[in-house]
Amino acid sequence: MDSINLAVIHYSSTGTNHKLAHWAGEVAQAAGAEVKVLKVAETAPEAAIASNPAWKKHYESVKDEPEAKPEDLEWADAIIFSAPTRFGSKSVQMQQFFDLTGGLWAQGKLVNKVCSAMSSAQNPHGGQEATILSLYTSLFHWGAIIAAPGYTDPSVFAAGGNPYGTSVSVDQDGNMVEGEEKIKAAVEHQARRTVEVAKWVKQGANG
Repeated sequence: MDSINLAVIHYSSTGTNHKLAHWAGEVAQAAGAEVKVLKVAETAPEAAIASNPAWKKHYESVKDEPEAKPEDLEWADAIIFSAPTRFGSKSVQMQQFFDLTGGLWAQGKLVNKVCSAMSSAQNPHGGQEATILSLYTSLFHWGAIIAAPGYTDPSVFAAGGNPYGTSVSVDQDGNMVEGEEKIKAAVEHQARRTVEVAKWVKQGANG
């Protein structure tokens, strides 16, 4: 059977979701998937970025990393999205990327993509679940198949127990409140599960 093409598409202002995305990509690649880890384009004005030293530092550090394009979605069998919470929903940068997918959607080229999502915020009740569900709401319109982690592995409980997707709280110093190793284990489980479900779907589609 052909390997699974996985796109890990993320937006990160200060680095948390960048880290989640790369953890997911690394373990998926180790599981045999062909992986692209891609950032969505930054849309914030330079003045806003410059006003936050952590944002500015991260922005400069990822300037040369590849950006996601709609054609990457067509290539992918599976997609993991990772985006920070902005007032209980996905960031405007991620929303703009979704707004570029109308052509593929109209052609039916996003149907049956196996998708999963992750998020972060500054406190445990900062809207991570709502953000992940807002991503899934858009994906339902594609006709995507959602591969949420559920409670399918002890790592989910250890990382805070979010069944919709891995979520993390970040303190003022950028530390993961739940513990970096616990979050990493949950991300790795979610990525492996997404690849596994994509294999089932691809195998079924190919008869």
